[in-house]
Amino acid sequence: MQRIRAMTTAALAAGVALATAGATAWAANDGGEAAFRALYKELIEINTTRSSGSCTRAAEAMRAHLTAAGIPAGDTQILAPPDRPRDGALIAVLRGRHPDRKPILLLAHIDVVEAKREDWKRDPFTLTEENGWFYARGASDDKAMAAAFTDALVRYRREGFVPQRDIKLALTCGEETPETFNSVAWLLRTHPQALDAAFALNEGAGGELDASGKPVALQIQAGEKVYQDFALDATDVGGHSSRPTKNNPIVRMSDALARLGHHDFAVALNEATRGYFTAEQALVPAAQAADMRAVLANPQDEAAVERLWAVNPGWNGMLRTTCVATEIAGGHAANALPQHVRANVNCRILPGVPVVNVQREIEATLADPNISVAPTGDPGLQSSPPPLTRQILDPVRQVAASIWPGVAIVPTMSTGATDGRFLNVAGIPTYGLSGMFHDASGSHAHGLDERIRVRSLLDGRRFLYEVVKRYADAGT
Repeated sequence: MQRIRAMTTAALAAGVALATAGATAWAANDGGEAAFRALYKELIEINTTRSSGSCTRAAEAMRAHLTAAGIPAGDTQILAPPDRPRDGALIAVLRGRHPDRKPILLLAHIDVVEAKREDWKRDPFTLTEENGWFYARGASDDKAMAAAFTDALVRYRREGFVPQRDIKLALTCGEETPETFNSVAWLLRTHPQALDAAFALNEGAGGELDASGKPVALQIQAGEKVYQDFALDATDVGGHSSRPTKNNPIVRMSDALARLGHHDFAVALNEATRGYFTAEQALVPAAQAADMRAVLANPQDEAAVERLWAVNPGWNGMLRTTCVATEIAGGHAANALPQHVRANVNCRILPGVPVVNVQREIEATLADPNISVAPTGDPGLQSSPPPLTRQILDPVRQVAASIWPGVAIVPTMSTGATDGRFLNVAGIPTYGLSGMFHDASGSHAHGLDERIRVRSLLDGRRFLYEVVKRYADAGT
């Protein structure tokens, strides 16, 4: 085990001073909002990009808030591989009354996507509040949840709340760059007890605002598609461009990719997607609701699927495996026949569908035995979506009704990828749940001028505080 303790005494004292100042603000008659805003700002403004940032520094700052609130230092640790001292993950525990019961895990990643100042309207590493929005890299993805979870543990401790079971916090590194390092995968491999839990709450779902800014749908994510890249290679002996042949790899690859581009994988529904489209019927125009009912009754109703796809490509992604060409490279000279062409095809595979089955379907669709198809990168992780039981859904319904009366609770499945893929495979059911609502334009995560509505962040903080409390104090 490698614990990163490389903070100077001065830096530690500064962190405790900030946290103590936060405690004073927390005690003010604002429900601790001022202290939360300060904690959120502090976390945002610590650069945690792969190129020049430090997750360890951010983890140490959040640990200072927890220990200042009274969580014993021995119940906190920062873990990282010996050769990656900047990639520290904070693991902290608020002890419950029954240590024999498995804890619940609050998971959020504190690393962020790269951001160039010259590309942004505002400094991406300075939190800006403007016209009811917070702007910064990580404002939404995922420092909003990381700050809310840290704040919740601070509040529980100060209030003297002792839950039935432990509440475990994991602020991790490398979610955005898993090809380099991912601390969830590393922790499961080297320190599995650090993340062991009855179930986990994670990013992966938010909420939908209507055109007037009213919350209409609160999502809870159960399961996610499997990420898998495939390399497609076509080769030939080449030659002089004045002597073309019928075996030009660029032409063959182009024809094959066109066939793949027109190919649709079969529609298949699971508990989460069936629940999603059932709930969405009440929230969309009548024509779209009719198409959703048609697909629920007959998943092979391609006409209805096509109409839904035209409205929202994300709906198509929830209904079927998708494979799309994302990169292509080939040829070696302007006056020579190409000898080699490679294309990358990125697939998002429905849970339960073997990767090898998708590879075979790609090969059959390309219809060119001279184009090889091989998976690249780490193998996609397969797991069944965790069940949406009453024990999971009832606290969500109860708290949501008190904050957003009449809001619909909408199960969903992520078409992207989160760290939940590692936990689900490890047998830790993981649900995406934030209570943070966005309008149709979204958060701009990974893009320019990432943002979150101030009201959405504060409502999400309240929601997570309440729902985690109910989960942790459940009798079973």
